[in-house]
Amino acid sequence: MDGYIAKPNDDLSFLNIVEKEGEDYGYKEFTDTVDTIILGRKTYDYVLKEIGDSHYDNGERDVYVITRTPKQKVGRTTFYTENLTDLVKQLKSQKGQNIYCDGGAEIINELLKSDLIDEFIISVIPILVGNGTRLFKDGRPEQELKFVEAKTYDTGLAQLHYKRILKK
Repeated sequence: MDGYIAKPNDDLSFLNIVEKEGEDYGYKEFTDTVDTIILGRKTYDYVLKEIGDSHYDNGERDVYVITRTPKQKVGRTTFYTENLTDLVKQLKSQKGQNIYCDGGAEIINELLKSDLIDEFIISVIPILVGNGTRLFKDGRPEQELKFVEAKTYDTGLAQLHYKRILKK
């Protein structure tokens, strides 16, 4: 609730408080509308360890892991070491569905600085973490958003959906 997406040392254990068997909080329905996923290496490594490699790369979409360390492509997963802004602009210029950015904070903030995020779906977990990694960092431009909807779940998780208001 306090804006942290990880505890110190990239600890995501607090996410367990909203785990519920059979509940994916709309994830599958949402990812069915996506043909490209962008995420940071730390997020990728965590999901790989906790869930498995097919969580992102299920053969149905392209996955770009933003990293500083070059690595061979695996399936439809590309380990991307070039300029993130250039990648997103290139992807947005192509025909396709939605591009989903699943963190981390450095990637989100780079895209915010370049005004490249069109929508936000933010899941709020009922815990005050206290310190760690903030989702939104200082030094980004102000961006006005339009409220789309809020969903609440019996685990206490709330999802907030906003769209960016385009400047005229």
